[in-house]
Amino acid sequence: MSTNAQERRSRDLTNPDSGSLVLRDRNDRARILIVDDDERNLLALKTVLEDLADVVVAKSGEEALRHLLKGEFAVILLDVYMPGIDGYETAKIIRDREQTKRIPIVFLSAVNKETEHQMRGYSMGAVDYVFKPVEPIVLRSKVAVFVDLFQTTREMQHKASQAQELLQANMRAHTELLRAEQELRQVEQRQAAILNSLPILVYLEEQHRTLREPRFVSGDVQALTGFSPDEVKSYRTHWHDRIHAEDLDRVIEAMKSRHAKQGYSVEYRWQCANGQYKYFLDQAILLRDEGSDKAEYAGTLLDVSDRKELESQLLHASKMDAIGQLSGGIAHDFNNLLAAVLTGLEILERRIELAPELRRIFDITRRSAQQGTEVVSRLLAFARKQKLEPSQIEMSALSRAVDQLLTHTLGGLVALEWELMPDLWLLYADASQLELALVNLAINARDAMPEGGTIRITCRNATVIEDSAYGVAPGEYVVLSVADTGHGISPALLERVTEPFFTTKDVGKGTGLGLSMVYGFAKQSGGTLLIESEVGQGTCVTLWLPRGLRTTAMSKDSALKSKPSISDTSKKILLVDDHDGVRTTTAALLIELGHHVIEAADGAQALELMRQQTGDVDLVVSDYAMPLLSGGEIIRQLRTKKPGLGAIIITGYADSEAITGTAEGVVILTKPFTSQCLQDAIVAAESWKKSIDIS
Repeated sequence: MSTNAQERRSRDLTNPDSGSLVLRDRNDRARILIVDDDERNLLALKTVLEDLADVVVAKSGEEALRHLLKGEFAVILLDVYMPGIDGYETAKIIRDREQTKRIPIVFLSAVNKETEHQMRGYSMGAVDYVFKPVEPIVLRSKVAVFVDLFQTTREMQHKASQAQELLQANMRAHTELLRAEQELRQVEQRQAAILNSLPILVYLEEQHRTLREPRFVSGDVQALTGFSPDEVKSYRTHWHDRIHAEDLDRVIEAMKSRHAKQGYSVEYRWQCANGQYKYFLDQAILLRDEGSDKAEYAGTLLDVSDRKELESQLLHASKMDAIGQLSGGIAHDFNNLLAAVLTGLEILERRIELAPELRRIFDITRRSAQQGTEVVSRLLAFARKQKLEPSQIEMSALSRAVDQLLTHTLGGLVALEWELMPDLWLLYADASQLELALVNLAINARDAMPEGGTIRITCRNATVIEDSAYGVAPGEYVVLSVADTGHGISPALLERVTEPFFTTKDVGKGTGLGLSMVYGFAKQSGGTLLIESEVGQGTCVTLWLPRGLRTTAMSKDSALKSKPSISDTSKKILLVDDHDGVRTTTAALLIELGHHVIEAADGAQALELMRQQTGDVDLVVSDYAMPLLSGGEIIRQLRTKKPGLGAIIITGYADSEAITGTAEGVVILTKPFTSQCLQDAIVAAESWKKSIDIS
């Protein structure tokens, strides 16, 4: 049996068809444990058995137990009598351990041949009881049985393990396949859901079609067009019939030329089932089947209405900004002209006694010039360059003031209603400009209702958490809406009504600056203006203005007390202005007020004159917007030569905050101005000088 086992193992090592799944080498042989306190017995037994398996020897029961802790054995040959732990005790310990209790034990004994000793050995778990001296052939035969059984068992366990691993691998592969199929279905479902939720349509169309006639349509067709997929495919000319007339020729030309370009891309307006037009981006490429002449267009139809609306808004904003820049420049030039005219008129009035008929012409001329300043003021409001004096405004008080202004203006056919939200916040804006804005909006509403109607002004609180379509930054706002029931404004004109000098009224009935002024005021105040209108239904103009914080305002009495008084002291003043007319009239007005004036046409001349005067100049009055050196830069350079020099900047254009930031204590005077305003500015500049001297 031992020889057969060896031959079978040899075949397993050399024959790949033997059924063994894993080839084994010499290091995978079975092991035999021989335990005997006699070294000669150990050597003899090892020599007899070493060709059957690897032999491990132990001279005592303790050493045998240590070997058993390190690995498994096919059989144990155990001497009965040994010093220390004898064979019986060693066998009992081996049988008590779970890891070793099934290892066959063959007892070896030279003395105790009685049956009772054999029975004791068997009771200790021995499978055989062999007497010394041992017959080598018999011992080899006995041991070979256990070695072969061990090898067979181990190989069966190994094959079972491999079979289990193979089964588990198959189960894992099957599970992965099921999972992959499930994930593929989920991806397909997700893609279909995404496609159906997007404003996009996917289609396939034969190559030689000249009209839109798809053979396949997918996507959220119903939401995109208002028609079902079958309706889109069923009518041969249905699609082209709904293309906007202004876009139809361009679309047909793109369809015809797509064969040469292997594809196309075109934008057009298309009328949906509800009658509204949407902007579609229609794109396709030509797909060819390999090995055949068949080809078709694969295309997408994307709703780009929102993008076109944003582009329109951006274009409108850019246009309004450009118009604002132009209006600001025009206002600046007009202010210079009007300043020269009004100042000149004031000087003439002081120096010349006019006859009654000349006085009447004089007053008409001055009133016309003053009306010009109002037009300029509205232009500056639109350009967002007017000088604002924002404060905390309580709408209940402002509504009463506006009510009084409009009582006789609106007439008997138009009713004015206010609706103020409870616990309304204060708002932060220029009170006089807001009052003027509401009056302008109310008059526009009245003009839109020639047969009478109701103007409703509502006011509410609003909080913007993130950037929104309202066009305002996140924050807290007070929202004022002025709504009428008039004839409304057509969509084509709606985006132009805030342009300066554009009006929907008849010739001679409007300047076209009312809404543009309100728009500029709202933007400069940190808010915005929105207009909604429908022809025949009316118009609603909404102002978004920032919320104010409740603070203690300065009383009028304290403000009057803090105002500097007029001084009669003559000053030596350096006047700088690049506009000859404004410089001449301003110099005349200063001389009229009793001051000595040195004139300079630009910054370089002013610096040279200051050097020649050796510090005798008391005050500098300079225009702000000049070539090469601005008024603010001139003042800074002059103060390096004479620290604490009083300074006034006169301007008809620039932002006052930018000017006051150039130097400390600079007084801003807006063109056109009166002699009293000029003298008050001189006193204010002198007061700052005195405060510097005191410190």
